[in-house]
Amino acid sequence: MIGLSRPPMQVVEIDQMRSSELDDDLALVERHRHGDPAAFEEIFIRYQRMVFNVALRMSGSQDEAADLSQDVFLRIYRHVGRFKGRSSLKTWIYRVAINCCRSRNARWRPSTQPLPEAEVLSQLQERRLTPERAALRSDAGRQIGRALRRLPSPYREAVVLRDIEGLSYLDIADVLKVRIGTVRSRIARGRERLRRIVEGDS
Repeated sequence: MIGLSRPPMQVVEIDQMRSSELDDDLALVERHRHGDPAAFEEIFIRYQRMVFNVALRMSGSQDEAADLSQDVFLRIYRHVGRFKGRSSLKTWIYRVAINCCRSRNARWRPSTQPLPEAEVLSQLQERRLTPERAALRSDAGRQIGRALRRLPSPYREAVVLRDIEGLSYLDIADVLKVRIGTVRSRIARGRERLRRIVEGDS
């Protein structure tokens, strides 16, 4: 008797986790839609750090990131009732944050303030550093922070979402509303430009 093939247990568990997360998202949105103030407070607490980090990496300024974060959560408060659950709430909030950054960048020029070096570098460099590389960590972090700000926005968005935020290609495509092939291309080109900028500044 030929047994039916079943998906690996890990895949099943991941699907179950995503389904549970989506159910939780929808319940939270439904509570907000019905006027429960604790629901939005929970959304804010859950995602405030993520939103600030994205705003910081896209703007390069802590003050600007704080202002952007306020704009993001104001939009979330106004529009989260329209969330339909086609993606996770987290992915939807990433999209709101990216759109806010795009709008602000269209009318505001980023400062030259470097991004927090250790945080950026820890994501963009190899995790296991030799002593020599560790000694250069601070200077290299400043270079990468400056280089990120010099990337064209489409490349910077893709690199930040993939290499720093750790989103999957599928989620990035959902956030940016582009095809996965476009995501891969932007990440590859963004990484290459980032490498050239850093090497040129060395």
